[in-house]
Amino acid sequence: MNAAVVRSFDAPPRYEAFPTPQPSGEHQIVVDVLAAGLHPRVRSGASGSHYTSTRELPLIPGIDGVGRSQEGQLLYFVAFDGAFGTMAERTVIDRRRAAVLDADADVPAIAAAMNPGMSSWMALRKRIPFAAGQKVLVLGATGNAGQMAVQIAKLLGAGHVVAVGRNAERLAALTSLGADEAVSLAGEPDEVAEVLAAAGADVDVVIDYLWGSVTEQAIPALVRNRAQPSKPLWWIQIGSMAGASIALPSAALRAANLQLLGSGQGSLATAAIAAELSALAAHISDGAFAVDPLPTPLSDVECAWNAATAPGQRIVFIA
Repeated sequence: MNAAVVRSFDAPPRYEAFPTPQPSGEHQIVVDVLAAGLHPRVRSGASGSHYTSTRELPLIPGIDGVGRSQEGQLLYFVAFDGAFGTMAERTVIDRRRAAVLDADADVPAIAAAMNPGMSSWMALRKRIPFAAGQKVLVLGATGNAGQMAVQIAKLLGAGHVVAVGRNAERLAALTSLGADEAVSLAGEPDEVAEVLAAAGADVDVVIDYLWGSVTEQAIPALVRNRAQPSKPLWWIQIGSMAGASIALPSAALRAANLQLLGSGQGSLATAAIAAELSALAAHISDGAFAVDPLPTPLSDVECAWNAATAPGQRIVFIA
């Protein structure tokens, strides 16, 4: 069979022949891969920079996909952690990490949106006691995952959603996707902190895809301006686009009821993730969210790997 194969962490994968995988456990099956999304998480895994990387080469990238079993079932699946991913004509999956899809499911949309969508879906559904009517602030809302987070928060009943980001064009467009308020990160740090404090002082939940210097300023600003400091402020750390670490004043943890936690691989059990796959896939396929997949032949993987895409677009490799 053919696959996208990474043989160096410093170069894009190349399309080449690779041995067909074989199942080795009772829950494992081989599926024909129909579509696999090129997510940031996939790129970091292929570069060896993700925190789960084993640095093992060669590897086939891809962390999820849509495929068809030998019995003809259409499945969305999450790949094993390891060297054999989903960007291949066939792969091995564990049925316990898969969800059966309707025969007419929107395959490219599901492949494009499940990974960015699962980050906020799992955060709100499984990591905190989220309730309808609560106010949510999405830090880093102009990325694909952030855009999905705005829409998912609204779908799950958020009473007010504040979208925060740098890309002015994408930020403005988020109001049509459910954001009640859009806040720009442009400007001097002190000015941005003041704007964030005004917009987010009474939020219940922050979904944070940025971390780094932005969060370092945002946490004290929001904590300092809360009208009810004892009211829980759930700060869910998901991404680190603005930096991998922060300096957090100890007073921020004492001056308010700040609940700081992460959501990602390791913080959630595989079974808990698998239980949510069907519901999110159904919403995506039914058109509940704005999704813009860019179907691309897997044979073009080397050229497409670092190609620029339109805002909101996600490359989906078609085997």
